[in-house]
Parts: sequence; C-alpha cells; structure tokens
Amino acid sequence: MQLDFKGAIFDADGTLLDSMHVWRNLGELYLLSRGITPEEGLSAGLWPLSYAQGCGYIKTHYGLHESVSQIQEGISRMIEGFYRNEAELKQGVREFLDMLRAKDIHMVIATSGDRELLNAALSRNGIAEYFDEVFTCSELGTDKHDSKIFLACADSLSLAPENIAVFEDVLYAVETAKSAGFITYGVYDASSIHDRQRIIDTADYYIDDWRKFLNEDSINDSRK
Repeated sequence: MQLDFKGAIFDADGTLLDSMHVWRNLGELYLLSRGITPEEGLSAGLWPLSYAQGCGYIKTHYGLHESVSQIQEGISRMIEGFYRNEAELKQGVREFLDMLRAKDIHMVIATSGDRELLNAALSRNGIAEYFDEVFTCSELGTDKHDSKIFLACADSLSLAPENIAVFEDVLYAVETAKSAGFITYGVYDASSIHDRQRIIDTADYYIDDWRKFLNEDSINDSRK
C-alpha cells in the first residue's frame, strides 16, 4: 500500500473505537438499566441537547426521584464502565496500525473524549503503545471546530500539516483539518451516516471499512 503521509493523527470515538452508539443512546441505555422502557426516538430528541438538559428531560419526563446531578453521575458511571470493560476497536484498525508502525509512521491521537477513559480502552485493546501522545480538546481548551488540537499534534510529530494524515469520522472535524492543510481521511461510522456524502466530498480519502482499506486497490480507488 502506497501512502502519501509521514505522520498520522487519529480521532478515537467512531474512528478507532466502535463507541459512538453508546454516546448516541446514553439516555435509552440509562433508562433500560433502571428497568424503564424509553420512548421511541428518545435518542434523536436528546442528541441536540446539552448533557444537563438531557438529564433534566429524563428526570422530568420519566418522573425519576433522583436529582439531575445524580442522573449525570449514574450516566457517567455507565460510560466509565463501557470504556474500561466493553469498548472495542473497529474491525481492521489493529491491522492498519500494525502496517503504519511497520512503515515507521508515528501516530498520535486527537480526541474530544476523556484521557483516562480513552487510555483504559486503548490499553485493554492492546494498542496504547502505538501512539506517541494523546491530545484532548478539554486539556487544550478547544474543540475540533478549531485547528488548535491538530496543529498541536503536528508540532509533536515535527511535521508540516501537508505531511500528516488526519483520520476523522465527523464532518466538521474533517473540514477543520482540511482547512488547516492536512491530508484528510473520512472514516465511516453509523452515527455520521447523515453526513456521509458530504464527508466523502470533503475528505481526500474515504474509508468505508478498515479491513477493505488495507487492500492496495481500495486505497487507490478512494482518492478523488
């Protein structure tokens, strides 16, 4: 496989980890853990809300006795348990990372998630050592609408953006990285299916399936 980059930046949730389904269904999963059947379409209704707003809706709509903060704590414990005990790699990820490491391509992670929980998931899946560093939006005081986290990653790799590939599953992150001059790889995830075509149109490459992407013909065909 011929690659046109010297360093790589990976998003975690939805790109390396098959984890976005948990984030999109937090409300439903919490209610089910309490033995409560959630209403149809609850996840779609909660997704645009803030964490506190969503917990407030759950408390009021389902008549829960817990405070909003207690519901937040319960959901946080559920998320922690998922990352520590359940979160799995997307199929084909490990093989792709093995290939990059064999080519001496250095890799870092840029995530909007929690460092401790991500490290737990990476360690349990045996890939923590593949990455030189992990950068988090919260620690840098930014988000992926801004290129700050990607540029920090580039500095750590001692490479210019045009020599670095960014792997992301959400449209706005792909747009941000591309605008900053990085080589961009859109990665399919069911949670971003509504933006799939726009990600394809924006990114330099698109990965429908990591396993298929490992084939040389697949990477050649994915370049637009």
